[in-house]
Amino acid sequence: MRNEVLVLPCLLLLHCYVVLTMETITQEKAEAAIPVTTLSPPEGNTTFLAGTSWCVALPGVSQIDLQNALDWACGLGMADCKPIQHGGACFDPDTLVSHASYAFNNYYQQNGNSDIACNFGGTATLTNIDPSHGKCNFASPGSVGSSAPSSLKCKTSFIWVKFAGILLLLYLRR
Repeated sequence: MRNEVLVLPCLLLLHCYVVLTMETITQEKAEAAIPVTTLSPPEGNTTFLAGTSWCVALPGVSQIDLQNALDWACGLGMADCKPIQHGGACFDPDTLVSHASYAFNNYYQQNGNSDIACNFGGTATLTNIDPSHGKCNFASPGSVGSSAPSSLKCKTSFIWVKFAGILLLLYLRR
């Protein structure tokens, strides 16, 4: 009798495993088949500096071009621009060049320090001098994570933990 009671949960567990495995494989194949559109600022500066580098705004460029590049970085570029908002650690000095430098560097670091990620239509350049000042810390290589979505593996393993807990409760209930 005891063996018969365990057969049903084991079959259910096997079924769930097969379904979840097939779901994950199907999802991975679907993601591989979908082309990924990456948005980047217009071509321009492609300078490379060895070692640690930061991307900053070029002083003296057109204010309109700089503002457009800043708007792109904080919008479609998905740079973290909260620190340059009023009250943020990098709001002061309250200048377009300072704010653009922070946003450009954040975008540059998020996108793997690729020289192409620091062009912004010719309004930015790479430097090997840390532009951080006061409470405002500019991101450096490795300090900003990628914005890529996480995989289903974490979700799948969490489902298995919940399922194992339910089976344990059912077993102990007898």
